[in-house]
Amino acid sequence: MSAETDTSWDEDVRVAVYRAFAEHGRPPTAPELADAAHGSLAVAKQALHRLAERRHLVLDECEHVVLAHPFAAIPLGFSVMGASTLWWGGCAWDAFAIPHLVKAEPEVLVSTRCRGCGEPHALMVNDQAPPKGELVAHFLVPVARMWDDVVHTCGNQRLFCGESCVDGWLAETGQDKGYVMDLATLWRLAAGWYDGRLDHGHTRRDPAAAAAYFERAGLSGPFWR
Repeated sequence: MSAETDTSWDEDVRVAVYRAFAEHGRPPTAPELADAAHGSLAVAKQALHRLAERRHLVLDECEHVVLAHPFAAIPLGFSVMGASTLWWGGCAWDAFAIPHLVKAEPEVLVSTRCRGCGEPHALMVNDQAPPKGELVAHFLVPVARMWDDVVHTCGNQRLFCGESCVDGWLAETGQDKGYVMDLATLWRLAAGWYDGRLDHGHTRRDPAAAAAYFERAGLSGPFWR
């Protein structure tokens, strides 16, 4: 069986990608990818492309992993610092999700700036209760279009000082308002969304299951369908 058609190592490669991010804050190296595909980097690269097609991760034009939600290999507005690991958080959603997924780091320091006024903010986020504060999250792109350009989508799920900063930024950039939520709702959204991603056998939610999850988090309406 050729590298182009051998799918038997896809799940091992997926888990290797996620665990490298979780444990080291970075994507796997070429030798680590090859190890996950029984010693063949060619097989691993083909697996990466299939995983990207199935929306398990995002590749750039050089076949490098850019996103493996909730982890990012590029800065998109958030740094997430645990006791022993530093990550780029792909967005507000992902930054809040990391302490829920990485059980060895149940509390992290999420650092960012208000997208509107540039004010710096740092929040302690854990897997037990939402952080306190008046900040809000604004998501620009609705769920149905999030994967049209997922890097753009993630880069526009940001924290703001309040709705006045959201409105000012939208007026300045000429964009339509998306969805605004408080920190408690953001925390509920992030809490269980990525459950199982570090383990073999993980499957993505279908649209009905995703809609039910959003509803439980307190998110409904056309934006979330």
